[in-house]
Amino acid sequence: MFPKLITITIPDFLQGFLPPQFSLYSYGFMIALGAILAFYIVLYQSKSLGLNTEKLSSLFMWAIGAAFVGGKLFFFLEDINKYWDNPSLMKNALQGGFVFYGSLIFTIPTLVLWLKIEKIAVRPFLDILAFAAPVLHSMGRVGCFLAGCCHGKVCSSNLGVVFSHPDTLADFKDVPLYPTQLFDIGVNVLILGVVYFLRKRQSFQGQLFLVYLIMYAIGRSIVELYRGDDSRGFLFDGQISHSQFIALFVIVGCSFFWYKWRKSDASLGN
Repeated sequence: MFPKLITITIPDFLQGFLPPQFSLYSYGFMIALGAILAFYIVLYQSKSLGLNTEKLSSLFMWAIGAAFVGGKLFFFLEDINKYWDNPSLMKNALQGGFVFYGSLIFTIPTLVLWLKIEKIAVRPFLDILAFAAPVLHSMGRVGCFLAGCCHGKVCSSNLGVVFSHPDTLADFKDVPLYPTQLFDIGVNVLILGVVYFLRKRQSFQGQLFLVYLIMYAIGRSIVELYRGDDSRGFLFDGQISHSQFIALFVIVGCSFFWYKWRKSDASLGN
């Protein structure tokens, strides 16, 4: 597809301070665009919680940092031997390649800690993330699609897309592959529709966020069946991928909090 959106040649008088060329990568650009959209979605919905632009900016900086570290760390750990043997591959991996669950595992505790320090209600804020996170994630998957990472298996149907750009991150070039990046976007769009429908029907605070996590865990596990980038890692002799394994824990954890939060809010109602 289009791993690089634009490449600019730096003037000669600046090349002593800057690299000869500057490239705007589609993956990073789409992540940045998604973060901006998510920011304004949260800002619009969180005014009742006492969050203003300044506070939310601080929160987003912490969240983005945690998401970057967690997502990239899990990406490298999925095939640690490859990067250990050839550290130069890490530079190319900066163009794309994040593990969503790595970002999630690092970001949620960071958000909860920040909210508690600022004395802001945690569960109502998490419900707001059920709207913002799928938007950010979808934009990130657009970036994956343009960069060629997180692609599917070789596809013999009309669904297949071909990655032929010399800089594509796809493992297989010039052959039709399942557009699993677009499948993931479909999962997130479906989640948005469901949480919007449940917004005025939820029975306890935090329910929308749990619905988001459970639906994504199920949807992601299905999408994984079509993924073709083997470097993401497998367990139990290739029976399940790392993401499918983590999804099991996500569903179990969400089930626990569903019971706990629903029981807590029901007792308050009585």
